[in-house]
Amino acid sequence: MINRILIRVKVVQMLYSYLLTQSEFHIDAAPEAPSADRRFAYAVYLDMLLAVMELSGITTARGRGVQAPAVEKLLREGRLGAALAQTDELKTVLTRGNSDIDILRPHLQRVADAVAASELFRDYKKIRTRTPADEARFWSVVLESVLLKDGGVAAAMRSLPGFTGKGLQMGLDAAKSSLAAFGDSRLGYMNAKSDLQRSLDKAYDLYYGIFELLVELTREQRSRIDAAKEKYVPTAEDLNPEMRFVENSFIERLLADENFSERLEKRPSMWSDDPVLVPRLLDEIISSDVYRNYMAAPMVDYAADCEFWREVCKTIILPSEVLADAMESRSLFWNDDMQVMGTFVLKSLRQMASAPQDASLPFLPQYKDDEDEAFGPELFSLAVEHRDEYRSYIDKFINAEHWDPERLAFMDIVIMTCAIAELLNYPAIPVPVTMNEYVEIANSYSTARSGQFVNGLLYAVSEYLRSEGVLNK
Repeated sequence: MINRILIRVKVVQMLYSYLLTQSEFHIDAAPEAPSADRRFAYAVYLDMLLAVMELSGITTARGRGVQAPAVEKLLREGRLGAALAQTDELKTVLTRGNSDIDILRPHLQRVADAVAASELFRDYKKIRTRTPADEARFWSVVLESVLLKDGGVAAAMRSLPGFTGKGLQMGLDAAKSSLAAFGDSRLGYMNAKSDLQRSLDKAYDLYYGIFELLVELTREQRSRIDAAKEKYVPTAEDLNPEMRFVENSFIERLLADENFSERLEKRPSMWSDDPVLVPRLLDEIISSDVYRNYMAAPMVDYAADCEFWREVCKTIILPSEVLADAMESRSLFWNDDMQVMGTFVLKSLRQMASAPQDASLPFLPQYKDDEDEAFGPELFSLAVEHRDEYRSYIDKFINAEHWDPERLAFMDIVIMTCAIAELLNYPAIPVPVTMNEYVEIANSYSTARSGQFVNGLLYAVSEYLRSEGVLNK
């Protein structure tokens, strides 16, 4: 089972990676000391972006947006128009009236109708899973092939003060560049969310993978026994080996379990092709007191067979450096998973020891419930979408005499951003639980001073949010 402790760690790691590598979507600043072409180009640039908002049905500060029903339903679901509406630069342009969108607006309903009837729009609707890059490309073509081809829009553009053909093309190119940047940024966001889910899936794979490893160890020992019998001069021990280990009743039940065998058929054991791991682990097991005591016991039953493997996992397999090296080479997602998944394997083995013989083995589900399954993706999205707001809370309580905001460990900022997202959006999670979890993450993944710093600052932020009536738990 993937618990919220591991989910929080995964979200922090993925947010850290995403924020380091994202391509920011932004509005270009006005050029300094511009030529006539560049001055007009910048006006066109703003007009093009505002036109995308209007054609998306976004209500602006000075207009309602077009209402073409055929366009509105699909394109209102897109992120690009909404993202433009949230940019401070365009909000300022609209508030101050520093654009020509009022001159273009009478023509935009006709443009929207042309878009709705276009082959371009029909092809766009056929895309089953539309990415931000698809959306950005669609709007770039709309601007160039539909909006600027409209006679009324073209005439309105030519009537603007300072019109130049070169400036018009430069403005269009700049708008297309910003739209492409949006596609890149949102694609990075979607990839990060996919990586988060893949990381959580890999953690669950590891849970089953540890059980698969027990099977591979058993098979390796059986192969050794069979090979010893084929020696040129086998010993009496070779010909009459002790079979307790390879005939362990828990392993036999594991292989007979329908759910486990189906999983093995769909995805073969992740250890079967490792020429080093299984033999070396088996050598460690055979030389251990756990093995000697098990093999010397007068009699064993199913419960004892389960307990043997639980002790082997606890004392030999899970702490093994050989296993750690093998895991690191197989998946980047497993660096922090073994401790949590190992704990659940031990818990499962204890439960399996008392499971009725006529029932399926009680493997743990990937998540406790639907809320836990949704927790990671939701928390990541909240932290990304509101990171500027949450950063403002952090900056509010940084003591500049002791902490230079520009020199704070970036991981600390990421950890506190996730913590604040959780504080504000999950009323059922007590504040002390959230704070303690993220302080522990800071202690493990950031600097030596981070745990204390994160604890103090999160306390100050939570008290402030309570005083403002924003945090009510």
